[in-house]
Amino acid sequence: MATANRRADQTPQTVLITLTGHDRPGVTSTVFTTLAAFGVEVLDIEQIVLRRRLVLGVLVSSPRDPRALQQAMERVGDELDMQVEVERGTGDNRTRPDGRSHVTVLGVPLRPAAVAAIAGRIADTGANIDRIERMARYPVTAIDLHVSGADPDRLRVLLAEEAARQSVDVAVQPANLLRHGMRLIVMDVDSTLIQGEVIEMLADRAGCLAKVAEVTEAAMRGELDFEQSLRERVALLEGLDASALDTVYESVMLAPGARTLVRTLKRLGYRFAIVSGGFTQITDRIAADLDIDFAAANELEVVDGRLTGRIVGPVVDRAGKAAALRRFAAEAGVPAAATIAIGDGANDLDMLTSAGLGIAFNAKPVVQQAADTAVNVPYLDAIIYLLGISREEVEAADAEAGIVTPAPPLL
Repeated sequence: MATANRRADQTPQTVLITLTGHDRPGVTSTVFTTLAAFGVEVLDIEQIVLRRRLVLGVLVSSPRDPRALQQAMERVGDELDMQVEVERGTGDNRTRPDGRSHVTVLGVPLRPAAVAAIAGRIADTGANIDRIERMARYPVTAIDLHVSGADPDRLRVLLAEEAARQSVDVAVQPANLLRHGMRLIVMDVDSTLIQGEVIEMLADRAGCLAKVAEVTEAAMRGELDFEQSLRERVALLEGLDASALDTVYESVMLAPGARTLVRTLKRLGYRFAIVSGGFTQITDRIAADLDIDFAAANELEVVDGRLTGRIVGPVVDRAGKAAALRRFAAEAGVPAAATIAIGDGANDLDMLTSAGLGIAFNAKPVVQQAADTAVNVPYLDAIIYLLGISREEVEAADAEAGIVTPAPPLL
């Protein structure tokens, strides 16, 4: 106990060893075999490899003979043909500033000027970038910055403005256990999980597309009451043959990366829900196709094989979507704080703010401003990177399951 108290009261003397050079098998083993002879304690390790260029940093407690350790490490450097730096100092790297965040940057492409601007705004807050990891190289470039020393909410506002100027996406999340505890994904359907709006596809077959599209756009901007606008649009479909529902379902195109998102996260134990202002005749079939766990949407009334222009039961509107999220979270046995909501329109706002993490996906400006973060690349599976999962991990899991993924483009 006396030894423990003494260590707590004194700043430890430490040695930082940094090796740089071409990576090869056995580097790490050689370094630690050498260190083992000096009876030191390993306090921290960081290693990265870029195009087979290795940077390895090892922080150890100070040995009895620091000079002998330095000479031994210089011999290791000569043996491995690597540059070695040995720096004596104090501190064990455990104490970092309060306010720790994950800042994920997505770009297509990601240009140096954008990275410089984001890093500059982080520095402006007095925060520090402790670590940088690449999460994906294609179809988007995604990097995750581990940042300390800034309030995440303040950082989110500042970086959102810079992201807009640089035409990249930036997501800021507190670095806490909640990021690893997200277990229910709740998604909007039209223009989020799928491309386009189902009601417009139906309207095209009913010959009233222009009028319906006009009302839809106004509703998504939040200019019209959703329920009123929905009933107005559905009324225009009166008399449409119900077979049009089958035709529309067969023409539905999922957002790029939708299957990858669902497949990958379900492997990790996530559950999925879709909540839509659209129609059960379409959404229930999508849910079955993707193995979605929960679904809520409106039901079109069909009589004698034709749409009546009416909706059966209460409308799933803005408040209804948030209520569905809470209901599905309860059924899944997770708190609302452990949910992620993804949407694009004003009708999704309550759902996004009710979730632990609200993501505006290629959304209207009013939604981007209200959500926790915005993703504007066209790939729905980019959301995986916000959860700390890399593209390489996704592809490795797919390969084990016998799923072939496209090869990355050559640089």
